[in-house]
Amino acid sequence: MTFVKESRIAAPPTTVFAFHESPGALQHLIPPWESVHVEEQADSILPGARVVLVSKVGPVPMRWVAEHTEYEPPHRFADRQVSGPFARWYHVHRFLDDGQGGTILRDEVEYEPPMGMLGRLFGDGIIRHKLQKMFDYRHEVTRQLVESGQFGPTSNPS
Repeated sequence: MTFVKESRIAAPPTTVFAFHESPGALQHLIPPWESVHVEEQADSILPGARVVLVSKVGPVPMRWVAEHTEYEPPHRFADRQVSGPFARWYHVHRFLDDGQGGTILRDEVEYEPPMGMLGRLFGDGIIRHKLQKMFDYRHEVTRQLVESGQFGPTSNPS
């Protein structure tokens, strides 16, 4: 299954990519309504770097381990789920030059819900709704922070 979110940011791809590489960027991109804690995070998004997130499904803690697999600054990077809630998850972050000094930020997620056919039949609507809400938030936060100048190729998050 595929989910895509795309939006324009009034900054060049190098700046938007740099934001995603900056220390603390991931913490800014976790929606406040999600009970997610960054347990472990590498200092880079280079291939092989891992992130471990812990969230709760009801009262049960769940670990999500993601590993970066592609790194092509300032155009794209990607990560895949090593272990976690999905049967399969591959996420490509694209930074496309819009030809007007800005960036089209495009998130492409290829995923398979857990529980096979049952997950696809009964869980996909819920998953898509959660992904839409989460990526709407992430794109808006990215736009606000990058366009405000708070983040840039050489700045660190506050």
